[in-house]
Amino acid sequence: MALPKISEVRALSDEEIVKEVITVKRQLFELRLQKATRRLEKTHEFTHAQHRLAQLLTVESERKRSQQKSVES
Repeated sequence: MALPKISEVRALSDEEIVKEVITVKRQLFELRLQKATRRLEKTHEFTHAQHRLAQLLTVESERKRSQQKSVES
């Protein structure tokens, strides 16, 4: 399974990004819970979820900065 692409995140709307951030954070919690109870089989899912969360947060902050620059101008 390949890592998620940033172009997929850039295609999402602001509301979809917020929902996706919540979903990925919940997924990471579940993965940590599985790891603690030794039920985690697919350890690569941690990397993918963390990568996806970083992409989502990066795009979200980029959009906020661009909105602030347009307001200041």
